[in-house]
Amino acid sequence: MEAVVSTQSTGGGSQADPKPEVVFVLGPPGAGKGTQCQKIVEKYGYTHLSAGDLLRAERASGSADGDLIESHITGGTIVPVEITVKLIANAMKKVPNGKFLIDGFPRNEDNVKGWDEGMDGKVDLKFVLFYECEEEECLRRALGRNQGRSDDNVESFRKRIQTYVNSTMPIVNKFKGEGLLRSIDSSGDPDSVFILTQKCFGGASNEQ
Repeated sequence: MEAVVSTQSTGGGSQADPKPEVVFVLGPPGAGKGTQCQKIVEKYGYTHLSAGDLLRAERASGSADGDLIESHITGGTIVPVEITVKLIANAMKKVPNGKFLIDGFPRNEDNVKGWDEGMDGKVDLKFVLFYECEEEECLRRALGRNQGRSDDNVESFRKRIQTYVNSTMPIVNKFKGEGLLRSIDSSGDPDSVFILTQKCFGGASNEQ
């Protein structure tokens, strides 16, 4: 099943309500996804949903899934898709018919399948932003952001990079084959990277 969902309205004489627009934002840990998402929010009016932030908030809330989420976060592995999709869907309900940047998701083929099963026909996936950055630069950024995250250490970072290479890159290539991928070199400073990001949004409706 492809990740793209139909944008056509249904019904007879009346047009269906527009579906929420979704842009997936992918890239290695430390590539600057969150920084760019903040800039996109300011310029284009999207709502930023970070899968990692949603999971960390769920863990901190005392949820029954908290320990499981923590073990995956610190181990650099991927949280079960049912948990992540539920958190994303609940967050989207708070902004009906909005525009969403979903940052750090999907991270593997199982995530894609889980998203399709839970959200098929409910959203309009526009494209996938993919921020590319060298591993050592990503590590430097991750260790220097001082956000108090339990996974911002060298050991967890290396595990996350390995998971990214083994699990996320295959779906990045899948999205590329489907004509959905917008690749951006994020090794520069945030403002320079955002110039490239804006070009992706400006041509998104016409790119194949």
